[in-house]
Amino acid sequence: MGRVAGKVAFITGAARGQGRSHAVRLAEEGADIIAVDRCRDFETVKYPMATPDDLKETVRLVEERGRRIVAVEADVRDRPALIAALEQGISAFGRLDVVVAQAGIAPMTGEPALQAWADGVDTMLVGTINAIHAALPHLKEGASVMAVGSAAVFMSGNGVAQPGADPGGASYQYAKRALSEFIHELARNLAPRSIRANAVHPTNCDTDMLQSPPMYKAFRPDLENPTREDAELAFPAQQAMPVPYIEPVDVSNAVVYLASDEARYVTGMQMRVDAGSYLKFQDFHV
Repeated sequence: MGRVAGKVAFITGAARGQGRSHAVRLAEEGADIIAVDRCRDFETVKYPMATPDDLKETVRLVEERGRRIVAVEADVRDRPALIAALEQGISAFGRLDVVVAQAGIAPMTGEPALQAWADGVDTMLVGTINAIHAALPHLKEGASVMAVGSAAVFMSGNGVAQPGADPGGASYQYAKRALSEFIHELARNLAPRSIRANAVHPTNCDTDMLQSPPMYKAFRPDLENPTREDAELAFPAQQAMPVPYIEPVDVSNAVVYLASDEARYVTGMQMRVDAGSYLKFQDFHV
């Protein structure tokens, strides 16, 4: 028996990257999956989003592991679409036990600039809230809710050298910080019902978001057109451990733990999978 055998997990951003990894790892441990992804590009994001074929590959990988999956193309900014996707999945599987709000974008230096801000906040903060609120009516005692944040939440300093210079980039850090507070408050309100809520915060993770020209430029602003090789010289600066990034499965292993009954009393946690990023930017405090 797997660690989440018999459970059903709802995952956003499931077509590739961390979302696909969560779907596959949860399936390996016995869960059936309800997977959603927008599968369309954003005008304000300077790298390609997942495609319908990517979502089909997630389906293939889950089924290859002997589990069932319902996959729906849906935008997390559209709560009715998420409700419809969930109803489709619950109709097939009869229950919902785990929520993983993963969907995210990096609209850094996106144009139009204020639309980039709106797309970032609407996807990563409002989209997280939409996914979780769509799921709440279906969750029962023992359920587990997760939102995936970022180690960027814990980087020291709140100053901004040039306010308004990059609204799209600012939206990423703001949305991830705000969803962390949302999860803390949500956990307080779910605890009496024996439903858990936690946030998982990865550092640099080897996905299409990290391996993209906007992210390369963020890590190597000294170069006009930095390459992956240029950026990988700077990637280790974010971690205390001597690595440029973690792998999606490293985050997924934390997701499996929080989804499982092993974590039945773990709630309100800001769980970092960050190779020591927090240690570089924060002193000890309770």
